[in-house]
Amino acid sequence: MAKPVDNEKNANPNNKTPIEISTTNLILISNIILIIVILVSMIVSYSLLNNTIDKKIAQITQGETAEEETEEGDKEGILLDLGEFILNLADTTNRRYLKVGVALELSKTDAEMQAQAEPAKPAGGHGGHGAESAPADGASAIGAEMERYKPAIRDAVISVLSNKTSDELSTPTGKELAKEEILEMVNGIFAGQREVMRVSFGQFIIQ
Repeated sequence: MAKPVDNEKNANPNNKTPIEISTTNLILISNIILIIVILVSMIVSYSLLNNTIDKKIAQITQGETAEEETEEGDKEGILLDLGEFILNLADTTNRRYLKVGVALELSKTDAEMQAQAEPAKPAGGHGGHGAESAPADGASAIGAEMERYKPAIRDAVISVLSNKTSDELSTPTGKELAKEEILEMVNGIFAGQREVMRVSFGQFIIQ
């Protein structure tokens, strides 16, 4: 006699229970995917924003550097080399000598700075055929002015340094004080027409 057929076993011969995904699980998976997408978008947006900010900062920094370089160029003064001085110091016990080179950096006048900023004009020869720039007489005028003031300036330097002792000039502080006194005296000579920006000592030998 034939055995009855089990329809349930035939329908699922491996006896495996089919996987059922509930609505709650679907919603959870959808939310996880959505969160991942949002996080990836935020990371990409953050990276792009950082790159943009870095570029802006670099542009601003380059602009400020260029402005500073321009300002420094405008502040460059006229160098006046006073040459070498050999003079007696104010020591009372032993006679001491000072051998020093002195140079000054002087400010430019408004007219000189304006002339420096203007482009050179071509020389106007016969018929306007001159292609080379006409030589400016600004440098020679400044040189003549410096030669006119140089004797008074040298006298001021001698007056300041000869009133110092070797002990006073042997320290960095004493040298800086001497420079400040020279600066003030020379500024008095120019009477506001120019300003001493810096006093420099070259070789500095006390004997």
